[in-house]
Amino acid sequence: MRPRSSLAAGALLVLICIAARLAAQGQPQVPPGTPAQGQGQGQGQGGRGGRGQATFPAQQRPPGDPAQIERGKNLYGVTCRACHGADLRGGDMGGPNLLRSQLVLNDQDGELILAVVQNGRQNPGMPVMPPMNIPPDDVKAIAAFIHSVAASSRGQGAPPPSEAVALNIVVGDAAAGKAYFDSKCASCHSATGNLAGVATRLSDPMQLQNTWVSGGGGGGRGRGGGPAPAAEGAPARNPREVTVTVTQPSGETVSGRLVRIDDFIVTLAQPDGTQRSFRRDGEVPKVEINDPLEGHRKLLTVYTDKDIHDVTAYLVTLK
Repeated sequence: MRPRSSLAAGALLVLICIAARLAAQGQPQVPPGTPAQGQGQGQGQGGRGGRGQATFPAQQRPPGDPAQIERGKNLYGVTCRACHGADLRGGDMGGPNLLRSQLVLNDQDGELILAVVQNGRQNPGMPVMPPMNIPPDDVKAIAAFIHSVAASSRGQGAPPPSEAVALNIVVGDAAAGKAYFDSKCASCHSATGNLAGVATRLSDPMQLQNTWVSGGGGGGRGRGGGPAPAAEGAPARNPREVTVTVTQPSGETVSGRLVRIDDFIVTLAQPDGTQRSFRRDGEVPKVEINDPLEGHRKLLTVYTDKDIHDVTAYLVTLK
């Protein structure tokens, strides 16, 4: 039987050999593709900390063609700015923030954006986007501009820093614009009534253009200028407010601001602030909706760039 001291010495010798062998080999081999300790942790999801691969195609693509991006920027200012805002984060018409849009972030080269522009879109709780007659090449340029902003902002919804660029958008034919106005707009607006001096009130041509395209520049319905007076003691009615009149089978009519409507119910707010709801069964009760901006929304689907430029050139003369 071996002495215990010999066994202990042998075990110690084995441990020394193992330690020496590990020291000679250096760090353990790491399988290819495995991140080193302390690196790559949580960096592959959207490029946190400024490192790692970005999550969305809009952040992965190389910089686009500067000429196409600049063209897209100008087109965006004419056709998209009123709804989506100058900084792409939503405008006066309530369009969604394009910098946070999953559709925009997953779009490769305008193919998803083109489908929405051509077919329109309706998201719950958001204004309806009607189909728009914009050539595919123009949509592709707009998409390039949107992607350039999205990539620069790293998908965080903040516009990239840039110097303000003054664009000369008064490039249309004022005479043609007046003819278009007389044909399409004169039933609700008048150059000597509710649009008198509009170019003085809105001295920035871009603001003027965005305002009339979105339907916000009339100052009220009719040719007289200004909203109809409210009843004594009641607040003035918003001239852009959507109203509804419900006529019941008994002949009683109830009118007020439209709160909601679907195939089964219509709810309105009366002048005193109370709300009333009516069940709907087909055409009963009779429901009549008055939307002051309906004409503008219908024209959004048929405007051409020339129409917009011509009408703007005419409106800037209304000092």
